[in-house]
Amino acid sequence: MDDNYRAAVDAAAIFSETDLSGRITYVNEQFCSISGYSREELLGANHRILNSGLHGPEFFIGMWRALVAGRVWKGEICNRAKDGSLYWVDSTMVPLIDPATGKVRKFVSIRFDVTEKRQLLHTLQWRVGHDVLTGLPNRAYLSDLLNQALEFSRNEDIPLAVCMLDLDGFKAVNDGYGHASGDLLLVEVATRLKGILRGGDAVARLSGDEFVLILRHVQNPAHLQAALDRVLTAIAAPYQIRDQEIRVSASIGVTLFPQDNEDTDTLVRHADQALYVAKQSGRNRFHLFDVSLDQEVKATHQTVARLRQALHKGELCLHYQPKVNMHSGAVIGFEALLRWQHPSKGLVMPGDFLPQVEQTDLIVEIGEWVIDQAMSQMQRWQALGHQWPVSVNIAARHVQRDDFVERLKLLLGRHPDVAPAMLDLEIVESVAIENIQRVSQCLEACQRLGVQFSLDDFGTGYSSLSYLKRLPTRTIKIDKSFVRDILHDQDDLALTRAVIGLARAFGRQVIAEGLETVEHGQLLMGLGCDVAQGYCIARPMPAEQVIDWVADYQQPLQWQIQ
Repeated sequence: MDDNYRAAVDAAAIFSETDLSGRITYVNEQFCSISGYSREELLGANHRILNSGLHGPEFFIGMWRALVAGRVWKGEICNRAKDGSLYWVDSTMVPLIDPATGKVRKFVSIRFDVTEKRQLLHTLQWRVGHDVLTGLPNRAYLSDLLNQALEFSRNEDIPLAVCMLDLDGFKAVNDGYGHASGDLLLVEVATRLKGILRGGDAVARLSGDEFVLILRHVQNPAHLQAALDRVLTAIAAPYQIRDQEIRVSASIGVTLFPQDNEDTDTLVRHADQALYVAKQSGRNRFHLFDVSLDQEVKATHQTVARLRQALHKGELCLHYQPKVNMHSGAVIGFEALLRWQHPSKGLVMPGDFLPQVEQTDLIVEIGEWVIDQAMSQMQRWQALGHQWPVSVNIAARHVQRDDFVERLKLLLGRHPDVAPAMLDLEIVESVAIENIQRVSQCLEACQRLGVQFSLDDFGTGYSSLSYLKRLPTRTIKIDKSFVRDILHDQDDLALTRAVIGLARAFGRQVIAEGLETVEHGQLLMGLGCDVAQGYCIARPMPAEQVIDWVADYQQPLQWQIQ
């Protein structure tokens, strides 16, 4: 090679020349620097001195076949330096042909150091499958881990436990100590989990304070109990975070393979369902997914699938039941009630189909459809000059979703002409108090959007002054089971009077539902409840009948003189 060209190449790249047997005949300073060998050590040595062991024999066979045939070879090679460290080079190897004989007389190699690029690529690939904060596998990598574990369990006929773990009280840590301390706590939790798992087990972080544990060698219930007790004990031990002692516990949902013989996504979902039960049972404990109960649920799968089809085919509809001020006779709003216009069964009431989907995500999809339809209807009425608020019922599974507020915000955004205050969401008392702190925070966030809330079926659950104080609902609905019997049952009359008194004391509006007769209305007005809904006023009706009904409605004479 011309000295001028060699000087240019030496300045730009890692350069070497070898003879036909692979012995090094020339190296430049960059070659010596990256390899750690001196020129004297390299000259005359075979290129195998740099072999990292990462490439198999077939790799080099293909390379030498190309070179001997007179073709240029390009590729990335991992070499091992003198100190044992590895480095990657992007290599172009060129066979030099003797013009006189037309045969290859030697090989020259031009290389560029791509170690940093490789490391960056590795880092990026690692981040795709790992949680940056804790270093644990993330949701994307979890599926691979579970598939590997399931294959192992099937081949070895060994049970496998899939566990969903959630920290109890983690939000309080974030609120009380700051998100930085919360992150440090998550890192310590991850460290503890990795420290107590056995070989073959795995732990991944899904999001927030949710972790998934894969426990392989779970031979019997006693082994599972012992393993989960170790986890609960480890998590519950005090943490020293920024000179503060912090205590949290964990709730765990567990499902067992092969008893629960499902795919990876379903196993995780089942563990999550069991986690919910553990949370509701008092926390700092684990709950095992009930496969037999799930099989009963699967027996209704056909019905659920049919209802999902009905939703998408437009077979569901809303009927509207008016709420009336009995004193003034004014219609103050409507409750939207779901109906299924079945092609062969006719109009099906919600009690005949909703209970079968309340524990599935379909109830969320239906709930959002109902809200969207109610908002659209209010917009149509508004265009005709009628400002009638509408209330809709929200299922437990729906309101307890982490993304409930954000999804509600999106629904409101689809109807910018309808004030959010026109929408009233009704939640039953039992749902509200299952997780009163979470529900209360959710209600407050929704109210900041302008949406109102009512507490439905009040008096049927665990009514107390504490709940009324902590739940920021605008309205309390007296359950129809009390209203129905107030004319002849002194206990129901006393309960109804008490509910009305509580509502007044806490500045809440009160509505009686299930009003059956004019006499019921007279008695309720005497107790201080002016607003009611029920068959005595009107049955739920299709939206197209509402305007005519309102125009024709006249309050009973007995109410006018009350």
